[in-house]
Amino acid sequence: MATRVSRLVPHWVGLPRLDPLLLLGLLVVMGGGLLVLYSASNSDMGTVYRQAIRLGIGMAALLVLSQVPPYILRIWTPWLYGLGVVLLFATWFVGEGQGADRWLDFGVVRFQPAEIMKLAVPMMVAWYLHPRVLPPGFRDLLLAFAILLIPAILIVRQPDLGTALLVLVSGGFTLFLSGLSWRLIVGAVVAAAAAAPAMWMFMHEYQRQRVRTFLDPESDPLGTGWNIIQSKIAVGSGGLFGKGWLNGTQSRLEFIPERHTDFILAVLSEEFGLLGVIVLLAMYVFITARGLAIAGMARDTYSRLLAGSLALTFFVYVVVNASMVAGLLPVVGVPLPLISYGGTSAVTLLAGFGILMSIYGHRNFIR
Repeated sequence: MATRVSRLVPHWVGLPRLDPLLLLGLLVVMGGGLLVLYSASNSDMGTVYRQAIRLGIGMAALLVLSQVPPYILRIWTPWLYGLGVVLLFATWFVGEGQGADRWLDFGVVRFQPAEIMKLAVPMMVAWYLHPRVLPPGFRDLLLAFAILLIPAILIVRQPDLGTALLVLVSGGFTLFLSGLSWRLIVGAVVAAAAAAPAMWMFMHEYQRQRVRTFLDPESDPLGTGWNIIQSKIAVGSGGLFGKGWLNGTQSRLEFIPERHTDFILAVLSEEFGLLGVIVLLAMYVFITARGLAIAGMARDTYSRLLAGSLALTFFVYVVVNASMVAGLLPVVGVPLPLISYGGTSAVTLLAGFGILMSIYGHRNFIR
């Protein structure tokens, strides 16, 4: 009987091979996130329970993916990328959202297909570069850029410029790690800067308004500038040690909008001060460094490029959200990883860390 059952189970399924250091860092951040979320939601345990369930689903995805060897992930990569592109096309016809076609509702589950591409794009670029000579030649670069641009254009159409840029960054890191010369990188940055005026012409009015607010939030302090002004007040009022948990005035008196999602870092800054922010950033740096260390352990090109890209992209989310809250970047709706309230983003991030766990667990296997 045991022999028959074993034949039905793939040979690579076994006990989870988890990196204890990376797992510890993730659990610490998620635990601290639930603590801050309790305060940001005005002590609403329902909000905390819902987020805990979503994190639990994400951890389940992490455990499942940690079992799958990288070569299996590589085989399924084109199918995942193709599914993501098809779902992005589906948002043209059945997408929903507040002024945007970003969500698909299947009754049982409601999610953003763009979140899939945060994983599928770097996976697809790594899949394409895996059997090729690195650094890639001109033809390979053009095809890799096409892999990046197809989903990015579909996401911009929704419209969701912030997520489109993050998808481009995730795939761009994969190209960067493949050994691109600095001359090409600088040239791409210069070309992007030169194209900025043209991009302004194609931006929606609300996107242009975000840029204007970023440049001069005091121009409309009770309107579009309200979010960033109140966020800065909360960050500054926290001082070095903060006002204490549940004692933040800006958050408890509801001056900070979106305080449990995009601006939750302002709540943390007010209640735990500069030291609390430094501790959180240190944990993020630790998680990113551990991800890069796992990339260094990888035994094949696909795993190495993918692990490095996932780790660096995770840190970009942190930098963008923190800069947004501090008024150093326009508000683009990027949540603080594993802290902000939200299900799709948290599950996607933890699924990405499941891939890192898989690469770590199979670092001594060669196929």
